[in-house]
Amino acid sequence: MKKRLIKIIIAIVFFITANVVPSTYEIVKNIMFIIAYLVVGFDILKKAFRNIIRGKVFDENFLMSIATIGAFAIGELPEAVAVMLFYQIGELFQSYAVDKSRKSISTLMDIRPDYANVLQNNKIKKVVPDDIKIGEIIVVKPGEKVPLDGIVVDGESMLNTQALTGESVPRHVKLNDEVISGCINVDGVLKIKVEKEFDDSTVNKILELVENASNRKSKSENFITKFSKIYTPVVVIIALILSIIPPLIIESATFSEWIYRALSFLVVSCPCALVISIPLSFFGGIGACSKEGILVKGSNYLEKIANIEAIVCDKTGTLTEGVFEVQKIDAIDISDKELLYFASHAEYFSNHPISTSLKKAYNKKLNNKIVTNTQEVSGQGVIATVDKKQVLVGNEKLMKSHNIKYKKNKEIGTIIYVAIDNKFSGSILISDKIKEDSYKAITLIKKYGVDKFIMLTGDRDSIASDVANKLNIKEYYAELLPNEKVSIVERLMNEKKSNKNLVFVGDGINDAPVLAISDIGISMGALGSDAAIEAADIVLMTDEISKISKIIYISKKTMKIVKENIFFAIAIKVAVLVLSALGISTMWEAVFADVGVSILAILNALRIFLVKNK
Repeated sequence: MKKRLIKIIIAIVFFITANVVPSTYEIVKNIMFIIAYLVVGFDILKKAFRNIIRGKVFDENFLMSIATIGAFAIGELPEAVAVMLFYQIGELFQSYAVDKSRKSISTLMDIRPDYANVLQNNKIKKVVPDDIKIGEIIVVKPGEKVPLDGIVVDGESMLNTQALTGESVPRHVKLNDEVISGCINVDGVLKIKVEKEFDDSTVNKILELVENASNRKSKSENFITKFSKIYTPVVVIIALILSIIPPLIIESATFSEWIYRALSFLVVSCPCALVISIPLSFFGGIGACSKEGILVKGSNYLEKIANIEAIVCDKTGTLTEGVFEVQKIDAIDISDKELLYFASHAEYFSNHPISTSLKKAYNKKLNNKIVTNTQEVSGQGVIATVDKKQVLVGNEKLMKSHNIKYKKNKEIGTIIYVAIDNKFSGSILISDKIKEDSYKAITLIKKYGVDKFIMLTGDRDSIASDVANKLNIKEYYAELLPNEKVSIVERLMNEKKSNKNLVFVGDGINDAPVLAISDIGISMGALGSDAAIEAADIVLMTDEISKISKIIYISKKTMKIVKENIFFAIAIKVAVLVLSALGISTMWEAVFADVGVSILAILNALRIFLVKNK
């Protein structure tokens, strides 16, 4: 950019000087025009010559070169210099715009770790992340990037996850917490046991998504590519006809006049505005999404999401936290703390998710020495002796099988009944909590005209109904197996309008097939499974479903800018092409129609970066 700017400034100085030199010094004037032309035009001439040798004749370099050399040939030196000068100014704007686009995702590129500190024989050794195997211990010091995914085995620290999630609030990690690569360690020293090799790590997958995004082109980009391949040779042939045929058949016509018209026609015909601004708009849209912690795998998906008919969403882990937690304790004749004490100890030796949630809710160190005679009753619960008291923890079947009179809890969720020494002592409600973000998400998504929001879940109908009612979701399907989810999505895909798209949002490994068959698959990146992230087209790094509204906003804004640029560029091009062919417009108007329209289209494309917090 600096080199191009210097060239432009030097050329402008020579160009202005040549224009103010008196006409009596014609040779000096022409030399200054030639110097100005070569300063800004030599690179273009060089590229055009190189591309002709390679067989790529019809591009913007060829059009600029033939038009300006022709202008020199007919003595229009100022116009020749002006064409090259303005073209280079347009290229400068393009370089600035692309640079701005790249910077918007540069934070993602910065997450690539340069090295890892591996602990070997109580000594720290710096190695390339690719060489570290699963199970090895790495040390991450303050200010360093976490190079690989793993579990904290020693230390406590705050992690800066902004490059991955777009969130500025640091995340606190301690012993046994999972950490993902790409985060920056803020303060403490962490020892991490590696769980994934570098090729499978979060950081490497994200980098691959960003680097490959430009390979998946949108329909608009493909249209422009095909359009340019046909359009450019056609206008060259028309320009050739304009320069030769009229002087031969029109009595008063001169070759110099019609060659000038043909050259003006060539200058204006260059499809730079379309070729530059359309991909730039999509690249900018992908960059704007990445700043929000949203990874879009290609501009085709960004284009599709602007035209959604329905969003189908998994429940557990997407709309809800995906973690069973104790929500309510109803103790009888003992305190809530005592009820949780006996229940959590009785479940000490069990690894069931319900047992885990009870022990987590107790939040104190359990004493296994007071737990004896543990017995798991399949499909009912656990019986154990805790502190010399017989404790029954389970469902209604367990209470009935031991003839214990219990008070039925009618709340929605998983109900755990507890009896101590054959006396009913209360119940504990365990359920999956709805994410606070889910309430916001439904409202925001409907704001963008997506009224069809469908929830799918393998959970019980009563729980699904409760979640649907709380989130104001009209349509839901419960107690589904993975293959049944696929069948429902296939049916919905067949029912939707052909010009509309269906989005599926999920996070689990069983969601991967549905993510793959939907028009657009969106996966949760932070908590989502590897299979779901692999199958998805868009990844939400913060696990916030409300970010979908942000994608819709950016997508709609991107498509609006793309359509504006296509209409504006083609309309101005056609008008000035006709005027050039008729001899009404000069090469100056041709320069504006080419470079001026390109600059305006690029500036319009840059508006995509002004993403509001909606």
